[in-house]
Amino acid sequence: MPEVYDQVNVKIKPDWLKIKLHSTERFAQTASIVERYALHTICSSGMCPNKAECWSRGTATFMILGDVCTRACRFCATKTGKTLPIDKNEPQRVGRSISLMGLRHAVITSVTRDDLPDKGAVHWAAVVEAVRTQNPDTSIELLIPDLDGRKDLLDIVAASNPDIIGHNVETVERLTPLIRNKARYEISLTTIRNISKAGIVAKSGIMLGLGETESEVLETLDDLRENGCEIVTLGQYLQPTRNHWPVAEYVTPAKFEWYGEEARKRGFGFVASGPLVRSSYMAEQAMPYIGTKTRKQSWGTL
Repeated sequence: MPEVYDQVNVKIKPDWLKIKLHSTERFAQTASIVERYALHTICSSGMCPNKAECWSRGTATFMILGDVCTRACRFCATKTGKTLPIDKNEPQRVGRSISLMGLRHAVITSVTRDDLPDKGAVHWAAVVEAVRTQNPDTSIELLIPDLDGRKDLLDIVAASNPDIIGHNVETVERLTPLIRNKARYEISLTTIRNISKAGIVAKSGIMLGLGETESEVLETLDDLRENGCEIVTLGQYLQPTRNHWPVAEYVTPAKFEWYGEEARKRGFGFVASGPLVRSSYMAEQAMPYIGTKTRKQSWGTL
């Protein structure tokens, strides 16, 4: 069975984590659109290692509801603190930007807005509707906060009819209270279950290298499947700054491949597992699986 890489030095990453930087005209065009329309992206705020590659392919993951989160998770580089009012023009700007980029698959995420009575659900729906109106042939994937596990709020988002709704469980149950501020493992599973019951394909992601055990990862995969998750991603946690949760281990590509096979054995419809895998990285590759699904269009009693 493949082993993890046990020589952890946060200053010296294994060869498989070294990133080839891209400097292309397409990267500059993407950056220009993001700046022109005053958009936020998780690519920048989350310090994603794939930003250069993705922007050079003309794609980015849009982050709505501002760039300040009401939570302060110990793994995340996104700013936290006092939030700003919702920008009512944001849905149209996101839709226009997706048009200019010519995206066939758009991924949209957000900061957590615990300060809002509806956690931002109505704004989420407005963004999806604007993107769909301006880009009728573009598939839409959302990566949402837990919305406190509230079915009524999830139903507002689901009624806008995106193709995929993801919510990341992030880590195993034991580590959740240590690294996820205010979040609860069971609430994340409830969110996944509500997505699935609403007739939308449910997706989730797990970070490895935080100190979890192999058995805990497999248990998390089991929990996700039991709650209706159909797409799962597994990637290596990388410490954003020295003030964040330290890397416990670097997981080898062979070990990630093994976890991927274990996920497929559990019945996940699409699995992405590798050191540099992130929730939105190459997300469009799951769309052939989505095309095999019969979508429910009713948002009645779940």
